[in-house]
Amino acid sequence: MRVSAKADYAVRACAELASRPGGESVTSDALAAGQDIPTSFLERIMGDLRRGGIVTSVRGRAGGYLLARPAEEITVADVIRAVDGPLVTVRDVRPPGLTYEGSATALLEVWVALRTSVRDVLDVVTLADVVRRDLPESVHRLAAREDAWQNP
Repeated sequence: MRVSAKADYAVRACAELASRPGGESVTSDALAAGQDIPTSFLERIMGDLRRGGIVTSVRGRAGGYLLARPAEEITVADVIRAVDGPLVTVRDVRPPGLTYEGSATALLEVWVALRTSVRDVLDVVTLADVVRRDLPESVHRLAAREDAWQNP
């Protein structure tokens, strides 16, 4: 699986919003500076996040962005889906919509298993978990596996 720059920047910007005290709005310039993200790229990402219901925008002098829901209710998967669409696709089709014949029939099950394993991580980690540096134990176990950082 490849995490796009757009998805990485989106999660980082949302983590930055989640880390701000008192629910005060944050400008895109401040978000960009806080995570070293190009401002022009971040502006487009914030538009996607707003349309996806992850953030809200505040107009005016004290304007900026806020999380649309508490950080405990927004998963990393929610953020990625808002900017990149479905987490796992094959040729832009979700695995359940695929069919294979003959010698490749079992491949469908591989793609569905991949989708499930990705969701088992990204659907359980919230922005609050990331900001608190308190990830679920299942994620710690996967990251601690001896082969986690090995190249095949």
